[in-house]
Amino acid sequence: MIRVCARRKHGRGCGGDYPVHQAGGRERCSDTAAGVQQTGSLTKIPPHTHSPVQVSSTNNKSFFCLTLQYAQCFFFDADERERRRALERGRKDRRESKMEGEEEEEEGELAEESLRKEAMKVLCNVVYNSTWAQERFSALSLMNGLVERISSSVNWSSPSSVQFYELRLMFLITALRPELNNQLQKIGGVSILTAALESTLEVKWKEPYECVLDPAAPPISPEASQRVIEILKILFNITYSNHRQEPGEDDAALYRHLVAILRLCLLRKCMMADDTDELQGHTVNLLTALPLQCLDVLLSVPLTPDSEQSQGVNMDCVHTLLLFMEHRLESGDKIKEKLTPILNLLTESCRAHRETRLYIRKHILPPLRDVSHKPEEGNTVKSRLIRLMTHLDTDLKHCAADLIFVLCKENVRRFVKYTGYGNAAGLLATRGLLGGQGVRNYNSSAQYSSDSDSDTEEYRQVRDRINPVTGRMEVQQPDPMEGMTEEEKEEEAKRLITLFSKLSRDDIIQPMGVDEEGKLVPLQGLGENPMTEDAKTETETDEGADKEHMD
Repeated sequence: MIRVCARRKHGRGCGGDYPVHQAGGRERCSDTAAGVQQTGSLTKIPPHTHSPVQVSSTNNKSFFCLTLQYAQCFFFDADERERRRALERGRKDRRESKMEGEEEEEEGELAEESLRKEAMKVLCNVVYNSTWAQERFSALSLMNGLVERISSSVNWSSPSSVQFYELRLMFLITALRPELNNQLQKIGGVSILTAALESTLEVKWKEPYECVLDPAAPPISPEASQRVIEILKILFNITYSNHRQEPGEDDAALYRHLVAILRLCLLRKCMMADDTDELQGHTVNLLTALPLQCLDVLLSVPLTPDSEQSQGVNMDCVHTLLLFMEHRLESGDKIKEKLTPILNLLTESCRAHRETRLYIRKHILPPLRDVSHKPEEGNTVKSRLIRLMTHLDTDLKHCAADLIFVLCKENVRRFVKYTGYGNAAGLLATRGLLGGQGVRNYNSSAQYSSDSDSDTEEYRQVRDRINPVTGRMEVQQPDPMEGMTEEEKEEEAKRLITLFSKLSRDDIIQPMGVDEEGKLVPLQGLGENPMTEDAKTETETDEGADKEHMD
C-alpha cells in the first residue's frame, strides 16, 4: 500500500535525496525511498483500486491538472483533506533546510506555486512507490508535458521552487521505466537538460568548448546545487547506454558542449562541503557514461600560471579527479558504489591520453625506493589501491587492479614489480597472463610508448633480495638444506612429492598449471610430464606424482 511522508502532514514534502546505487559504474534507483513513512489518518487503498484519473491530453496544462486536482485524493479522505487546507502554509522542505533549519517560507510565495510544489512532492512519492502509477505515466505520455515544463523554465531569471521536484520526478521515471530513456532522448532531452544545467550554473563562455572559471565567483548555492545534481542524474540515465557507441557529428558536438559544463562542475565549489562531494560524484558518473572521445575537452583548456600540467597539457581536471578519488578512498563508506566510477574513469582516461597517464602515474606509482615494506602496507594512494586488489568484491578489485595495470602500460613484469605477484595474480589470471608474458595478448586499443621503466639506485642495490611474491625485500633466511648430502636432499624431495600426491588424491588440494593461453587449469589437463623412476616408486600413482612434480 502507498504511504505518504509524515512531513506532508505539516506542509512539507518528502524532499530528501532518493538513494542511488551503482553497479559496474552504472547508477540505478534504490529499492527504498528516503523519507517515505507510514502516517496516521490515511485512507487505505486496496491493491489495483487507485483513483480513476483520466487525462485526455499530454500538454503542459493537462499534466498539472492531474497533479493539482488529484494529488491529495490519492490518499486522504474528505475530512483529512479539509483539515490539511486549514493548516498554516508550509515550511521549507528538507533540501532547503540544510542550512537554515525549518525557517518559514517567504511571505511573497504565490499560493499556486506552493500548491504545485506540494502536488509534485506527492506525485514523486506516488510514482516511486507504485508500479501502476509508473505504467500510467508512460501510457499517458506525460513525459512530453514534463519536458515542456523544464524547457520553458530554462530562461527564467529566478527558477521556480517547483523545478527541483519536476527534475526529481523526471529522474525517478527514467530510472524506474528505462524504456522512457529512448523517448526522452528522441525529443531532445540531452539538449534541453544541458541548457537547464547551463542556466542553473549561469555559465559564461570564453571559447566554444571553454567556460569562464572565475576564482572570485561565489560558491554554488544549496538550491542550485540540488537542481544541478538532479539534472546530472537524469542525463546519466539517458546516456549511459551510448557509452561504447560512436557518436555522430551533431551528437559529438552536443556531448563536448556538455563536457565543457561538467568541467565547471568539477572545479567549482558549493557552499557546503557535502554538496561539493555529491556534485563531483554525480559529475564523475556522467563522465563515465559519455563517449570517451568527447572527454578531450577536459584537457584542451589553455594553461594558466597556477595550472597543473603534464607535457604542456592542462591537468586541472585530472588533479581534481585524483583528489576526489583520494577522498573516497579515505572515507571507507559504501566503497564499491563510490569508488568504481572514478576508478573506471581514470583507467579509461589513462588508456586514451598519454599525458593523463604520466601525470597520474607520477602521483600514484612514483619510482620505487624503499622496498622494505609490502606494497599494500601504508596509507599512500598506491597502498590503498593495492589493498583493494584483494578485496572480496570482484568488481571493485578488478577496477583497482585495472588502473594500476594501465599505469604500468599493461606490462606484466612492471605490474608485478610494483604490486607483488600475490596481489597481481587475480588480474593476471583473469587476463590469461599468468605465464608472465611481458606483452599484451588480449584485445586492447591502448597504444603505449616503448620507453623503459628506469629503476632508482636504491632499488637496483636490493633488487636481487626482493621476494617477487610479496614485493618486498625479505630478511635473508638460513638455507634449510645446509649440511645435507646430495642423497639426503634427494630423499627429502621424494618425501615431499609423496605428501603432496596424497593431499591431491584426497581432494585437499588441486594442483594447477598454466596452459598455452596463460590461464590456470588442472594439471591433469596439461598432458603427461614423466618423472624419474625413483620418484615414481615413492608415489602410489603415476598421475599424482606427475601433478606434484609440475606444480
